[in-house]
Amino acid sequence: MTTLPLMPKATAVWLIEKTALSFEQIAAFCGMHPLEVQAIADGEVAQGIVGYDPVANHQLALEEIRRCEATPTARLKIMATNNPVRRRSKGARYTPVAKRHDRPDGIAFLLRNYPQLSEQQIVKLLGTTKDTIAKVRDKQHWNTPNIKPRDPVTVGLCSQTDLNAAVAEANARLEREGAEIPVPALDAGETDFSAE
Repeated sequence: MTTLPLMPKATAVWLIEKTALSFEQIAAFCGMHPLEVQAIADGEVAQGIVGYDPVANHQLALEEIRRCEATPTARLKIMATNNPVRRRSKGARYTPVAKRHDRPDGIAFLLRNYPQLSEQQIVKLLGTTKDTIAKVRDKQHWNTPNIKPRDPVTVGLCSQTDLNAAVAEANARLEREGAEIPVPALDAGETDFSAE
């Protein structure tokens, strides 16, 4: 797996200015086309971009640059990072302000269609609170007359992958406990096509 350096254009600017590497070598390292690297060298592209030193930032070793300068066909190899960036896994999910009014709709949808989900799973999926879930469930929410159950995936509150994982986890928990997996209640006017 080839990884690109941090800030590839700025790294290319530094390599052009400070090394004797060929355009092809710089392009291969920075994930750019050789003509784009040549345009940077000619001053047609990336004007005003300050060079980013990959040696000082532990992305390249000076010996690696010297090795590739001596052999024009050699390719630069990025150094392995000691501390990879970790995705945040704890805490509530951030919901943009523009979508926060859709959360009660998403909560209502999950309560109706996935009753096996625990409150904690809904909190994690939608970035809401247990209090809000209880108010939507008990129809005590201040906006109850306007709440229409809508799929939180289509509204953009969570991803389908996260929802599927939460449902699978809830189903596995119920199977371990020996409880029956609940079937979502159908609204009046909906037809159950599974019996046909």
